[in-house]
Amino acid sequence: MAPTRPPSVSATFLRDACVLGLLAAIACGLASCSTHTPVSTPTSSAAPGKRLAWMLTRAALSQMVTDPTVRTQLEASPVYEILQPGQRPLATVGAIPVVTFSAVGDLEQAVTGNQLPAGTHAVLYDPEVWPYTPAAEQRNPAQAARQALDIAHAHGLKLIVTPALNLATVQPSSGPRWQQFLHLGLAGAIAKATDVIELQAQSLERQAGTYAEFVRAATAQARAANPQVSVLAGLSTNPPGAPVSSQQLVAAIRATSGIVAGYWLNIPGRGPRCPTCNAPRPDIGRQVLREIS
Repeated sequence: MAPTRPPSVSATFLRDACVLGLLAAIACGLASCSTHTPVSTPTSSAAPGKRLAWMLTRAALSQMVTDPTVRTQLEASPVYEILQPGQRPLATVGAIPVVTFSAVGDLEQAVTGNQLPAGTHAVLYDPEVWPYTPAAEQRNPAQAARQALDIAHAHGLKLIVTPALNLATVQPSSGPRWQQFLHLGLAGAIAKATDVIELQAQSLERQAGTYAEFVRAATAQARAANPQVSVLAGLSTNPPGAPVSSQQLVAAIRATSGIVAGYWLNIPGRGPRCPTCNAPRPDIGRQVLREIS
C-alpha cells in the first residue's frame, strides 16, 4: 500500500497459534512454530466484543507503543507488523511479521530465496498504479494476485493483497474513483486470489458516510466471490490533501467496525512512494487507538 500509504494476536496469539487468523487463537508454543507454518484464516464477520486487528508498518508500530495505554491495547489485539524487505521485526506486542512487496517478481525472489525474517507468517502484495508495480500487473491485478497466492501457499505462507483505488484508472469509467473500483469488480476478482484483502479506503475517511458506503459495498463484493476471505480497511493519519483529525478516523471506524476485521493504520512519511503526503502524525494514530479502546 502506498503510504497513503508509503509502505489473545498479542504474544498470546502467537503462543497459542501457529496461525495468521485475524480473529481467533488456538494452542501452540511460538518456539515450536516453524517460520512458514500453513494456517487458516477465518472470515471477518462482526462479533460482539471482538478485538479489531491492526496492521502497522514497523515505523508506525514503534511510534504507537510509546504510549502505555496504546501498547496495552495492542498487546490484547491482533497486530501485523508490516516490514519492507530486509527489515527486521521489532518483536513487540506479539506482532506477527508480514513482509510487503509491490511486484510479484520481488515477492517470489524473497520467498523462494529464503529472504524473509524468522517468524514471517504472511506476505503482502500491494499493486498500485505507480512505478513499483509492473504495468502488466496494474492491468490485471487479480491474475498477479493469483500468482502471488500460489507462491505464498507453496511455502506455507498466507497472502494479503492491498489493491489501490487508482487501479481503476487503468480501465477508466465515469464517477468517483471508488465507484469505478466497484464497477470494475476489482474487490471480488482479487478476493478470489487472496486470504486477506485490505481496501485502500483512506482517501475517503474525511466523510464517514462515503467511507462506509465504499467499505460495505467492496466487502460484500469480496465475500460474494470468496466467503472465506478476511477484509481489512485502510486509514491514514496524514493523507494528501486537507488535514484529518482523530475524530474523523474514529467516525470511519465506528461506521465500519462491524463490517471488517480490522484496519491498516497508516502513518506515512513523505518520500517517493507518497510525495504529496502531509507530515506524519503519530499523535493522531495514538489518539485514535485510545478513543476506540
